[in-house]
Amino acid sequence: MINYNPKDWISFIFHIHKADTFHKLWKLMISVAIFSTLIAYLELNHLKLAETTYIKNMGMMHNLLGFVISLLLVFRTNTSYDRWWEGRRNLGTLVNVSRNFALRINALNLDEEDKKFFVYAIPKYAFALKEHLREKQYFGKDAILIKIDEGKHIPNQVAASMVSRLYALQREGKITGEQLITLNNDASQFTEVCGACERIKNTPIPYSYSAFIKKFIFIYVLTLPVGWVFSLGYFVVLVVPFILYVLASLELIAEEIENPFGTDANDLPVDEICNNIEKHVEEIISS
Repeated sequence: MINYNPKDWISFIFHIHKADTFHKLWKLMISVAIFSTLIAYLELNHLKLAETTYIKNMGMMHNLLGFVISLLLVFRTNTSYDRWWEGRRNLGTLVNVSRNFALRINALNLDEEDKKFFVYAIPKYAFALKEHLREKQYFGKDAILIKIDEGKHIPNQVAASMVSRLYALQREGKITGEQLITLNNDASQFTEVCGACERIKNTPIPYSYSAFIKKFIFIYVLTLPVGWVFSLGYFVVLVVPFILYVLASLELIAEEIENPFGTDANDLPVDEICNNIEKHVEEIISS
């Protein structure tokens, strides 16, 4: 995720960041500019369509379609941002659950070995969830206190190991049945967060909807120089690529943030959140 100062307008306007959609669209923009030049040249110099009424009135069609496409893009962007924000709320819940669980573990009179296990296991769940959401099966070289089968659901294995440890502590008389219930409720929230994050990741925007918007933008942009060339002349060579940049950028941004757990520039700072959980859990239980 990019850290930035929202009040620094100069950097936004004049600095092209590597995350800017211009880097992904510039080739397509040049292609559209060449196409617009060809259309403008043919219509103005050879086809002589300036007096053709239905060609001159194509701008009315573009105005109508522009309104429709703006509604579609607003809905598309809002839907993707809702997914991004819900992902952030789930990660915030993971932070709170990890801290509260660590506080309750620290309040118990446990052996150093037991405390060491939870100092290891609680943040490891966050790291395991991060790798799971990024479709990786890597748990770490220091998987000593928890046995992991990397062919299975790793976050579930980490959660199961914590729950098993809690029941073992209750059997050994180190915690009471009431304490077990409270701690078990905390541990169950880990899997609830995992399920909510998996729902965001595994249910993308329906294919037909996303494909339709892309086709709509493409056809809309390609027909712009046909109708606008008589009012703008060769300026369509500049105007049409700019319109493509605006419309396609909104779709690209929506695509990027609809899965907020990856490593793109606009994704959530999952690595930083996991590192903070590890730091805070160690501070709480080791205090």
